[in-house]
Amino acid sequence: MRHMARTVKGPDARRERWKGHREQRRAEFVEATIAAVAKKGPDVGMEDIAAEAGVSKPVLYRHFTDKSDIYLAVGQKATELLMDRMGPALVAEGSIRARIEGIVDAYLSVIEENPNLYRFVVKGSFVDRPVEKDVAQEDKNLIAATLARIIGDYLRAFDMDSGGAEPWAHGLVGMVQNAGDWWLDRQTMSRANLSDYLATLIWHALDGVLRAGGIQIDPEQPLTQLRLVD
Repeated sequence: MRHMARTVKGPDARRERWKGHREQRRAEFVEATIAAVAKKGPDVGMEDIAAEAGVSKPVLYRHFTDKSDIYLAVGQKATELLMDRMGPALVAEGSIRARIEGIVDAYLSVIEENPNLYRFVVKGSFVDRPVEKDVAQEDKNLIAATLARIIGDYLRAFDMDSGGAEPWAHGLVGMVQNAGDWWLDRQTMSRANLSDYLATLIWHALDGVLRAGGIQIDPEQPLTQLRLVD
C-alpha cells in the first residue's frame, strides 16, 4: 500500500513542479516584454521580446498560446502596477479635495513612468486580431467603481441622491485618461500642475452638485468630520 501511494503521488508532484516552472518562465517573459516595450516602444515585435529574454521565438511560443496571450499577460501585470500605485490613493482618508488630487496624481505618475507600456496596453497594436479581454477597459471600470463609492459617500452624507455617482465616475475616468493621453504626447506642463488642474475641475463639478442641493462645504474638511458636524 505504501509503495502504491508513492507511485500515485510521484506524477502529481512532477506536474506541480512543471507547472511552477512554466509559471515562473511566463513571469520572466512578461518582464522581458515590459523591458522590450520600454526600450523599443509600443510597436515592439516578437523578435525584440525574444532578444530581450535571451531566447528564440519558438521558446516564447512554448509558454504563450499566441501574441494575444502575451499581450493579456502584460496587461495583467500593468494592471497590478497601476493598482499598486492607485490603491492607497483610492482608500486614503482626508479631505475630498486632497483625495481627488491624490487619485489623479497616482494615475498620472504611473503613465509618466511607463509611457510605452501604457501605450502598448491601450493601443493594443501588438496583437493581430481583437483580444477577448479589454484590459484597459477593465482598469477603467475598476477605478470608476471605486470613485463612484467615494462620490456616493459624500452625497449620502448630506442625504442627497447618489444615483448619478456611477455615470459621473465613469465620465471623470474618461476625462482624466484623455487628459493624460494629451499630456503624454505634449508634455507642456508638469505632472503636479496637471494634477492640480484636473482635481480643481473635478472638485468644482462635485461642489456644483452640492450647491444645487443647497449645501456648501469646505473642500479641505474630511468626510468624517462632515458627518460628525451633521
